[in-house]
Amino acid sequence: MKFMKLGSKPDSFQADGNNVRYAASELATDVIVVVDDIKFHLHKFPLLSKSACLQKLVATANEANNNEVDISDIPGGPSAFETCAKFCYGMTVTLNAYNVVAARCAAEYLGMHESVEKGNFVYKIDVFISSSILRSWKDSIIVLQTTKSLLPMSEELKVASHCIEAIATKACVDVSKVDWSYTYNRKKLPEENGNDPNWNGVRTRAVPKDWWVEDLCELEIDFYKRCIMTIKTKAILSNEVIGEALKAYAYRRLSGFSKGMIQSGNVGKYRSIVDAVVWLLPAEKGSVSCSFLLKLLKAAIIVDSGDMVKAQLVRRIGQQLEEASVNDILIRAPEGESTMYDVDMVHKIIEEFLMQDKNAETDVPEEHEVVEIRRPGVLSDASKLMVAKLMDGYLTEIAKDHNLPVAKFVDLAKLVSGISRPTHDGLYRAIDMYLMEHQAISKSERKKICKLMDCRKLSVDACMHAVQNERLPLRVVVQVLFFEQVRVAAASGSSTPDLPRGLKDLNNGSRRSSRSAATNPEEDWDAVATAEELKALKGELAALRLSNGVGGSERNGSDKAAITKMKGLLKSKKIFAKLFTSKGGQGENSGSDSSESLGSAILEETKSTPSRNRRNSVS
Repeated sequence: MKFMKLGSKPDSFQADGNNVRYAASELATDVIVVVDDIKFHLHKFPLLSKSACLQKLVATANEANNNEVDISDIPGGPSAFETCAKFCYGMTVTLNAYNVVAARCAAEYLGMHESVEKGNFVYKIDVFISSSILRSWKDSIIVLQTTKSLLPMSEELKVASHCIEAIATKACVDVSKVDWSYTYNRKKLPEENGNDPNWNGVRTRAVPKDWWVEDLCELEIDFYKRCIMTIKTKAILSNEVIGEALKAYAYRRLSGFSKGMIQSGNVGKYRSIVDAVVWLLPAEKGSVSCSFLLKLLKAAIIVDSGDMVKAQLVRRIGQQLEEASVNDILIRAPEGESTMYDVDMVHKIIEEFLMQDKNAETDVPEEHEVVEIRRPGVLSDASKLMVAKLMDGYLTEIAKDHNLPVAKFVDLAKLVSGISRPTHDGLYRAIDMYLMEHQAISKSERKKICKLMDCRKLSVDACMHAVQNERLPLRVVVQVLFFEQVRVAAASGSSTPDLPRGLKDLNNGSRRSSRSAATNPEEDWDAVATAEELKALKGELAALRLSNGVGGSERNGSDKAAITKMKGLLKSKKIFAKLFTSKGGQGENSGSDSSESLGSAILEETKSTPSRNRRNSVS
């Protein structure tokens, strides 16, 4: 820390109790200066020779036959005045980063300028600040902090502005010219912790570009905001470094922020920090992580930031949503809400993400032909797939909430239904979790949820689970089994043209449900499968899987035999007959990627090459 000593006489200021200070001298004091509740018994000559303010006040007091003047409004209070008084007496005073601003403001108040005496206190302080304080990184930060308690004079004297400019300039200096003090705390250095076995005592570690961010976290939000703004105007540091600085500040200043919450404290203060950090975020995508943005959004909700702040965060998160994890987007619902998580906020984020893909314009050429022109930034297939998987995981988590309405679950799932996924296993897990936690929902609601899933895109393991799942409607179980039958036939190399003939036979079956002729057939299909039906379907699926392992010519024979057996079972139970004869022969293929009938789906499957290999599922 830099310091400056002025004067050569020994300090002769003494105290008499708590409220009296005096300069020990053979001469009697002839003026009393009152600062707050402390009285300074001093001599006129040394004071008036350097202070224009005291000259006027003492002259006025003399006219009233009074030897007492009151300057209780002096910046810095009694301690700052005592420093100025000692300078007037020629006593030794030491200025440093902690007291120099108070001394400067007090000297300004007292009018200790060059016009009163050459080499006066104001001049000497200004030289010290410009030649020493502002050239020191640490001292500039300390001095800036001290200016807060000396407003507004510290601003009028531009001490804070000079410090901010000095700090910003040093932060933007090329790292090769930085004499780093190795006080970097966020990235623990092995050589400093004694954990580096190869350290020879010589520090050769390169200075990181964000070496300064930890030190600036000591500043209050108003000064911090001004420093970052000044740094940004210089346009030297990268947006990633600015983003790292904002992240470090949020983690330091917002208690509990790292866990996605804000602990009890000054809500107004926390709100100002959150709002300032959001406002300072670089506009460029990727300057901060999506995880950090989501933590900011959670904090903004807790401290009740304005709608504009939340909307800006939602927009930024939507642009980088593919980077997020399920835990990141689990946003707690505000107090008073019945649900556990804020599903509506995530709904807005997904809409922002998908909006990027709708960022297209239409142009009308001379021929009046409408041509669609894509703008830059259209979503890639990889980004879409990552968000689809993210939402599958999110749906699984929110499905555990007993108070989550079916409509919110379905609406959120439909938002990403247009994104094609190689497998629907994740979506199946979410649906199964919801059915498990909400067993009292109606048949129509159960049907609506199951329609989100495409049974053709379930892996073998998911199919095995679905066929045994007593929570699924019978319609879904049968569809799963049938598509598994087609897949087994295709993978084993059996002659798929036999399947359409079999389907024609099934299509000629009874239109009545095997459960009861008196009940509504449509309700039978939407009802949960019975244990007896699941047991029969499970046995046939196991037979299909077993037949798939038989090799050579025996395998083809076993496949045909298994398929024939399956057709017989299904015809006897009149299961598939219902799929093709209800609603005028249109089966209901539940799937988020297709609205075609079950029959058309089968025809599409059978058009493929008989020797097609089984496609690997991507979970």
